[in-house]
Amino acid sequence: MSMKAEVNAARLLASVAEFAAIGATPAGGVNRPALSIEDRAARRRLAERALARGFTVFQDGIANLFIRREGRNAALPPLLIGSHLDSQPTGGRFDGALGTLSAFEVLEALADAEIETDRAVEVVAFTNEEGSRYSPGCMGSMAFAGAGTAGDWAATPATDGLLLADELAATLAALPEATVGPTGHPISAFVELHIEQGPVLEQEDVPIGVVTAVQGTKWFEIVFSGTAAHAGTTPFEFRKDPMGAAAAAIASLQSTVMPADPAARLTVGRISAEPGSINVIPSSVSFTVDIRHPDAAILAEMEQQVRRQCDEEGRRWNCDVAISQRVDMAPGRFSSSIATTIEDASRSLGLKSRRMVSGAFHDALFVSRVAPAAMIFVPCRDGISHNEAEFVTDAHMISGARVLLAVVESMLQLG
Repeated sequence: MSMKAEVNAARLLASVAEFAAIGATPAGGVNRPALSIEDRAARRRLAERALARGFTVFQDGIANLFIRREGRNAALPPLLIGSHLDSQPTGGRFDGALGTLSAFEVLEALADAEIETDRAVEVVAFTNEEGSRYSPGCMGSMAFAGAGTAGDWAATPATDGLLLADELAATLAALPEATVGPTGHPISAFVELHIEQGPVLEQEDVPIGVVTAVQGTKWFEIVFSGTAAHAGTTPFEFRKDPMGAAAAAIASLQSTVMPADPAARLTVGRISAEPGSINVIPSSVSFTVDIRHPDAAILAEMEQQVRRQCDEEGRRWNCDVAISQRVDMAPGRFSSSIATTIEDASRSLGLKSRRMVSGAFHDALFVSRVAPAAMIFVPCRDGISHNEAEFVTDAHMISGARVLLAVVESMLQLG
């Protein structure tokens, strides 16, 4: 007779600690770049645990790792849950890994209770969500959703110079127990648990975020070109100063875009000058602009504002300007019915929840293009993520896993 499925809190916390040791940094974080030796070690450990429980393990051509607990009817598309295992170079131990390990805990909880399901449940660890070693990020979920292939990125060099094709082949070969199948297969739905990576839930003392959408994102590289000249002998009227143009454009955008719209995000994350000498007016200045908004139309207006402002400052400072787009990611909306299921599950467990939009993109964004999807957020201390100081309390980890289990049970119509 089946028992009630319950999250084994001690086992979940031990899992998080165990995987945090794979690629651990001295400051308490994790360095586990996609397709690296450390990433392969984490995949192997998860596969070993899965095989020990009698689950099926397989990979696809982009090295997305799947763990399957069979259902009674193999013809039904499985319910997919999970996240990723790769990290930033100085990342935290919870980003991605908590979602993957919580999903695996759900599989173990169902197995512990000997619960049979009509459809299979699969856990996925998507490849290269972070994009810190290979660009673009979310490569595995993009391929799963048909938005790219391993072949498209085969010649992409890593930050350490190694080609993606070679490291992908080595990663697949490192787990011979996992058969390699085609990339992308039908699923009934996808649910991803993740840390919020922002301060809202902690500030409002709400343990569960119900993610209804993901902001659209556009990345640009902007280059102002002028004329290198002596810093001490060139009067203002003779200068073609790209630093002046860049500084003016950045200041104008920073002072207008976000103050005018609380939902807007604009970030200048990188800036460089050539030739980079203290006493030389630069010949060129380049910088990046990252803009985000949940509304596609407003995001397009933000893009036009960036272009207009840069063109205007280029003319004012007698400089040429070139703008190239690096990323164009449309906003995504998640399944309203799954969001309601998450709210109901939280309520049944006595946990407060709130609906929210994700400011970061995640694997669920791409999966939502081929199947109903939604996300569960849990708080992280001070909203810090992509940082070795990233921290999630035991209570919040356990609450997130319990909600995920309840959502899975509801979607499988158990209980």
